[in-house]
Amino acid sequence: MDFATNVRPLLQDTDDRETESDTFLDDAYAGSINASTSNLPDPDKETAVETRMAAAGHRIAPSDKFHYTYAVFYLMGMTTMVPWNFFVTAEEYWQYKFRNVSSNDTSALTPRQLEFQSDLSIAAAVPGTVFLILNACAGHKVPLHVRMNGSLVLMLLIMIGTTALVRVDTDQWQDAFFNLTMLSVVVINSFSAILTGGLFGIAGQFSAHYMTAAVSGQALGGIFSAVADIIALTFASNPSTTAFVFFIVGCAVLLLSLFAYIVMSKTLFFKYYTSSKTLMKSSLEADPAARAVCARLEPRFPVVLRKIWIYGFSEWLVFVTTLSIYPAVTVLVGSQHHGRPWNDVYFLPVVNYLLFNTGDYLGRVFAGLFEWPWNNSILIGVLTIARIAFVPAMLLCNITQHHNFPVLFHSDYIFIVLMAAFALSNGYLANIALIGAPRAVDGHEKEMASSMMAAFLGIGLACGSAISLMIIEMIK
Repeated sequence: MDFATNVRPLLQDTDDRETESDTFLDDAYAGSINASTSNLPDPDKETAVETRMAAAGHRIAPSDKFHYTYAVFYLMGMTTMVPWNFFVTAEEYWQYKFRNVSSNDTSALTPRQLEFQSDLSIAAAVPGTVFLILNACAGHKVPLHVRMNGSLVLMLLIMIGTTALVRVDTDQWQDAFFNLTMLSVVVINSFSAILTGGLFGIAGQFSAHYMTAAVSGQALGGIFSAVADIIALTFASNPSTTAFVFFIVGCAVLLLSLFAYIVMSKTLFFKYYTSSKTLMKSSLEADPAARAVCARLEPRFPVVLRKIWIYGFSEWLVFVTTLSIYPAVTVLVGSQHHGRPWNDVYFLPVVNYLLFNTGDYLGRVFAGLFEWPWNNSILIGVLTIARIAFVPAMLLCNITQHHNFPVLFHSDYIFIVLMAAFALSNGYLANIALIGAPRAVDGHEKEMASSMMAAFLGIGLACGSAISLMIIEMIK
């Protein structure tokens, strides 16, 4: 829904002291502190009321000056993924840290080197999913600023610690360093999940453009890390130096996001969309006759789930399908030719990482532009199920470790086309489900609905990662 068609009247403050606090209410609730139940707006008459109030000279919802809030949603979406992307991108650094220090033979990988990526995935997926679910169920009971600012601060502290360890010689205590790294991954992804759930919950209270900004920002974080990886390959930097730069940039993004969010949370535009529910409840509770109505306005998990379960299923299945083959299987697909830098060095990072993240980003942007078919949850579910066809198609590409499956698609171009369509459909369907879910519920349920969608997303990531392990075993 466009902002211009979703304006709400703003209550003029009668107390100068209240003006400084930037609090406000819909005029439909105004009149006295003892607002009665008859003052509650009828959703069917909301547009007509807004028109009459605008014509009468009442103030309307503030505008997003300089599109600042939109830009911060973009940045925050990117921030939710940057720490994880930087941990994954620094593959050469982890290989260096867990090398065999008692031998000069670098061709034989140690158990830590072989298992690190799978251990990293498990350490990230499990706590992330758990905290997304907890945020969906009980996150609304914790103040918003505590969830958002607290998560950003703790993620920043962990990233600073990780950056400092780059310059520490850990050769003599690799096991302890491994345990410390896994603990850091668990904690940073737990708080990243809280940040993600909170961000989606906030975005669900704004127009669809802001949800698109949040999810597109996540994809932009993937593009950022992919480009950084390609630059590192081009200049062949020392693994420790490359990781040090990576993690410093990650710290800078987290710090920038923290300050940007604090400033955004103080703007009238942000408070208007996130504070009206609380103020409405306070006004109603002042009248004993209205307390029963207040209780009914509290979102209930089973009620919201019944309204959005198809959107949630679609969100879950999109990421189950994606994570079942990306990147675990797609990273094994090699070029049909060899002997040139494109085939031997750049094919994997460009096609597997940069192309996928770019396609995912464009898919999310297109979903925000077209917003089709957000109001047809059944069609979204059908399209999501049809997307499973990408799994066998990818398994029939030129996988270098192929043993149990025939190779039907040898051409690099076929794999590139498949990857582009795979990425676009991931971004489009994931975003269109996130846009549709908040619109399928009442106003006071939007934050919980969006947080629940984030939980479905997290569960899909965990399930897809587990399935990818089974597929890898089938390929061997």
